[in-house]
Amino acid sequence: MNEPDLNLLIALDALLAEASVARAARRLGLSESAMSRTLSRLRVVTGDPLLVRAGRHMVLTPYAVAVRERTQQTLFDALSILRPPAETLDLSTYSRTFILRANDGFVEAFGPKLIVAAAKCAPQVRLRFAPKLEKNAIPLREGHVDLEIGVLGGMGPEIRIQALFRDRFVGVVRAGHPLAATSDVSVEAYIAQGHVVASRGGKTRGPVDEALAALGLERHIAAVVAGFPAALAVAQESDLVALVPASFLIHPQATSLHRFALPVDTPPITISQMWHPRMEADAGHRWLREFVRDICRKHAPA
Repeated sequence: MNEPDLNLLIALDALLAEASVARAARRLGLSESAMSRTLSRLRVVTGDPLLVRAGRHMVLTPYAVAVRERTQQTLFDALSILRPPAETLDLSTYSRTFILRANDGFVEAFGPKLIVAAAKCAPQVRLRFAPKLEKNAIPLREGHVDLEIGVLGGMGPEIRIQALFRDRFVGVVRAGHPLAATSDVSVEAYIAQGHVVASRGGKTRGPVDEALAALGLERHIAAVVAGFPAALAVAQESDLVALVPASFLIHPQATSLHRFALPVDTPPITISQMWHPRMEADAGHRWLREFVRDICRKHAPA
């Protein structure tokens, strides 16, 4: 029997993921000429060009797009057979780097607690927090990230999800602000203030503004910043009111600020952890999921 070279599956996965001979070569530690020869072999085996030139770039053929996810899953399945997971872990000696993709607010609130707890129970485990520049499942699907943490949305039907805790927005002002002396902030007092909002995309409207609009009211947005840390910094040094998730205020540096319940109802926020199904049975990844869940639920705001 003339069996196919299964090493071609590794090269095919890299080419389909990168859509570039040069990037696929760097990913596999090969020269561009060696990767070009491998692509030629793959074209013969599959009977399809796979990558074709479109202007100055290469694009995948319809066949390549159709088999991209199946190729990746087949490769992961094959590797899992060759590297079966251990049933039990000795956390005292277990060594692995896990990559968690989360926004700055989560990392500042829960990162220190996760790192300290991991160092105590699994001292050889390293937690690497990767920035979340956009919301998509590509890093999970391609194996670049172990866990995605945040609000569910647009991640694809195959992605596994587990709720960690429920969060809510609260108002925040500096100590000494007029609203800090009020136990129950009225909607009139709230909209009488200037506000700073956090939006990576520069949006000025959100759930609070929709709730106010239903009452025929609106607030004055005086500033828009990229993230919650910046919003808190602005509130600390001004009379502007910041809007942040309550979980962000568990950080010790936030104790100098005054928080208050919003005078309008907004939907609760469910923070979840998400992972690719290929990691479902991996013993180390299973420990990571349980570890993150337990730490987050222990320290999440009531």
